[in-house]
Amino acid sequence: MSTAYAELAAAMQLYFDGFYEGDVGTLKRVFHPCCHLISGTGGTLADEDMEAVYARIAARTNPARTGQARYDRILSIHLSGPETALVTCRIGIEPKLFTDYLNFVKLDGRWQIVSKVYSWVLIEDAAGALPAATAQAAE
Repeated sequence: MSTAYAELAAAMQLYFDGFYEGDVGTLKRVFHPCCHLISGTGGTLADEDMEAVYARIAARTNPARTGQARYDRILSIHLSGPETALVTCRIGIEPKLFTDYLNFVKLDGRWQIVSKVYSWVLIEDAAGALPAATAQAAE
């Protein structure tokens, strides 16, 4: 497991860059095809498969093109063995700031996200909506 944290950090860079640049090819390097994105923000269950996610990303103007600020931050990495991990992170796509819980499995020699549960708040409201420890870490 000595290299697992560095490998997961590298996988997270693909994740952050893929969303910021709107690069579906980069995201496919970190998401397993069976992954679903799940959220209950607003009291309604959202459940998207990766093809729907990739179509949405390909259709929108990416944050890099509009010069949006980057809010990328790994908040925690929890290893439960040599092939499973949970990464908690923050990422922003204006006007939303997301908190993501990413379940990783190491398959075929690389870390892949097999499930994602997320919530979001508006960036303008984020300071008041984040727990104090997270808000301090963001400064």
